[in-house]
Amino acid sequence: MVTFKLPLSMLLLFLLLNIFLCSAEVLFLPVTKDSSTLQYITEVGQRTPLIPIKLTVHLGGRSLWVDCDKGYNSSTYKPAQCNSTQCSFAKSHACGDCIFRSQLQPGCNNNTCYIWGENPLINTYIDRAEIAEDVLAIGSTPGALVTWPRFMFTCLIDPDLMRNLANGVTGIAGFGHESPISIPNQLALDHRFARKFAMCLSSSTTSRGVIFIGSGPYYVYNPKKVDISKDLVYTKLITNNRGFLLSEEYYIQVSSIRIAGKDVPLNKTLLSINKKNGVAGTRISTAIPFTILHTSIYDAVITAFIKALPKNVPLVEPPTKQFGACFSSKNIRSTNIGPDVPAIDFVLHKPSAYWRIYGANSVVQVSKDVMCLAFVGQDQTWEPTIVIGGHQLEENLLLFDLPRKKIGFSSSLKLQRTSCSKYDNTILG
Repeated sequence: MVTFKLPLSMLLLFLLLNIFLCSAEVLFLPVTKDSSTLQYITEVGQRTPLIPIKLTVHLGGRSLWVDCDKGYNSSTYKPAQCNSTQCSFAKSHACGDCIFRSQLQPGCNNNTCYIWGENPLINTYIDRAEIAEDVLAIGSTPGALVTWPRFMFTCLIDPDLMRNLANGVTGIAGFGHESPISIPNQLALDHRFARKFAMCLSSSTTSRGVIFIGSGPYYVYNPKKVDISKDLVYTKLITNNRGFLLSEEYYIQVSSIRIAGKDVPLNKTLLSINKKNGVAGTRISTAIPFTILHTSIYDAVITAFIKALPKNVPLVEPPTKQFGACFSSKNIRSTNIGPDVPAIDFVLHKPSAYWRIYGANSVVQVSKDVMCLAFVGQDQTWEPTIVIGGHQLEENLLLFDLPRKKIGFSSSLKLQRTSCSKYDNTILG
């Protein structure tokens, strides 16, 4: 037998290349917009035997959690035992026995540990989310299914936490950036997948968008295959330490708002997080359908937007209480980036770094001849000043680079004559 000895430098190069190639895969989670609740819903395979489960996407969620109240059947379910490595890794805060059921079941076992479980749709939290392991399967490249036999998640038996979830949904897909058992952080333990993910939400309720997990590239068709992670505007990911649960949420710095190229007069002290109490600032959320603005900012934005509308576009009485500024759409021209209305810029950490919101994301057609500004005014005294919601995120790519603590924004993919529903589910193929 002949053996070859490689120089150390060549061996290191080979190992680095191997790591790079192994890290180049991308997972993809299809995301559907529910027509009745406007929630963004993804689907994974779980348990033994493997079954599809639907989960509402929550950017600031600590874990993948599922409802175990009405029968969780799996031969591979394994609760985390008190003082185990799993409990320590998940940063469990408590340990105990089943006290809510007469019989033991998934979600209620003896000598198991817990983390907090949350439903962002109703702002409800419980402190007894049982940490467990089971099989998980997600689509990967090139068109394959990747399976993890011991994926950590939380199992809940509190029916209150199921309130307001869309029909058929049995839990939450948590993408928090701090929790070790959030979906992106846990999947990154597999050397094939980088600690990055990108979200591309479809504006359609009939065509699916996608969450890519891994280092990219992230391809869609227009009709050629295009990497939509090119030419993003990046800004710093800010951690809000107001509370241990809120530290999972994604905050960014918005320093000003421009409409039709002109600065909106704002109380800019509201735009930064108050370091004493953690309120104010700007958060990105998939749990609300439309961006919420502090009332004083909302009033200023409405005033500036109306002023920038063409003179032949009259205001109309809002047909719904949800929106405060509505107008006739009879004289509004349609373009490839939506209704031809004034562009709104969220200026980030410097004037040249901004995320532009075009008509497709800034307004909504509420009736045949009426459009409304798709923002909601709300008393945000003890909340973020701005909470960017789903409608504004649709047909945009947001790239979350967790190791570098930064978030990249594309503008509307309609500018490139493509959409989030045209993603390539073979990605590298």
